[in-house]
Amino acid sequence: MDLKSGYPFWAIRNGLMQSMPKLETDLRCDVLVLGGGITGALIADALIGRGHDVAVVEQRDIAWGSTAASTALLQYEIDTHLVDLARRYGEADAGLAYRACGEAIDRLAELARSVRDVDFERTDSLYYASRRRDVPALQDECVARRRHGFEVDYLDGPAVRQRYGFDAPAALLSTQSAQVDPYRFASRLLARCRRRGGQVYDRTRIVDLQPRSRDVLATTDAGTRIRAGHVVVAAGYASQHWLPKRVARNRSSYAFVTDPLESALPEMLARTLVWETARPYLYLRATADRRLLIGGEDDDVDIPARRDRRVDAKARRLIKRVTKLWPGLDLTPTFAWAGTFAETEDGLPFFGPHVATGPRVQYAMAYGGNGITYSMLGAALLCASIERRPHPLARLFAFERTG
Repeated sequence: MDLKSGYPFWAIRNGLMQSMPKLETDLRCDVLVLGGGITGALIADALIGRGHDVAVVEQRDIAWGSTAASTALLQYEIDTHLVDLARRYGEADAGLAYRACGEAIDRLAELARSVRDVDFERTDSLYYASRRRDVPALQDECVARRRHGFEVDYLDGPAVRQRYGFDAPAALLSTQSAQVDPYRFASRLLARCRRRGGQVYDRTRIVDLQPRSRDVLATTDAGTRIRAGHVVVAAGYASQHWLPKRVARNRSSYAFVTDPLESALPEMLARTLVWETARPYLYLRATADRRLLIGGEDDDVDIPARRDRRVDAKARRLIKRVTKLWPGLDLTPTFAWAGTFAETEDGLPFFGPHVATGPRVQYAMAYGGNGITYSMLGAALLCASIERRPHPLARLFAFERTG
C-alpha cells in the first residue's frame, strides 16, 4: 500500500536514520508487532518496558510509511467534539476519552525526554470558528471542556485579531498540546527497543496470520515463520487488510512546508498549533527550525497515482487559504506531499482484539487527526489486554462499540 506522495519533510530532513536487518530465520517471541511506524514503536517500547520479549516487523524501511508523512500535531482534542461524543456515548465516557488524550500528551513528553533529540515541544492549540454560525457550538464545547477539568480560554473575534493577527469570529485556546518530529521519534524509539533486547526487522512482509489456542503463527512472504504468544497489528491504514470488513474510511491529506522563516514567523505562530471548525479542516504548526508546516484539503482519493497528481495544486490552494488569514507571510513551498489517513465514524480509535481473529491478535488502529496521541494511550491499553488486566478505555475503544 502506497501511503504517501511527493516529498515528506521528515524523510528529507532526516534521511534514512535506521537500517534494520531483514528477517531470514524462524523465531519465537512473546509479542510480535506488525508495523514499524510511530504506533508500532510506542507499543513495542511499552511492552519491552513491562518485560515482554518483543519482535517488530515492518514491510518497508522503519518509519517510512505514513509516519514520514504525518504532520504530528499532538492534541487532546478529538476530531469529534466532546459535546457530540457525550451525546453518543454518555458524558462519563466522553470525558474519559478526552482526559486520557490529555494524559497521553504528558506521557509523550516524558518519553521524548528519555529518548532525546526528537524535536518535542510543548505548544498552545488555537481552535478557531471558520464561520459565524460555528460560534454557538464552540461556546458549548468550551463549557464542556471546562466541566471536565481542561484549562481553555474562549476568545472573541477582537481577541483573536489582537493576539494572533487574523480574523475569526471566535476561538478556543488550550495550552495542553505539543509537536514532534514523528519520523525521528519512531526511529529513535525502535533503536532503543533493540538496545533493550527487542528484535526489529524491516523489509519483512507478513502474508499470513494463523491464530491458535496457545499462540499465533505468522508467515512472511519469504516463508519465514514467527511463533508469538500474541500479535499486535499496528500497520497503520493497512491494518484493515486483516479484518473481514472495513471499520474506517481511508482518505488523503495534503501538506507543505516552507523554508525557515526566521524573524518573519510571528512568535505566536511559532508556539501554537492552529486548526479550524470546518471539516475537512485547515491546520498549521511551526517546526523546530522555524518553518511553517501547513496541511489540509483532505479528500476521498485513495488511489496513489491520482493523489500524486494533486499534490502541487493542493499546495497552491492551501497557500491561498493561509494568505487570506495572514497576507504578509511568505508561503513558498519547499517540500509538498500527501499522505493516507483514516477516519472512523465517531472519531475514536480501535484498540484490542476482533472477533474474526480471536483474543491473541490485538489491533492498534489509531485513526483520526490525533493518531500519535491515540497510539500513546493505546500502548497502555494493549499492554493491559495482553496481560489480562482491566483498562478503563477497553470497552469504549473496542470494535464492539459500533455494533
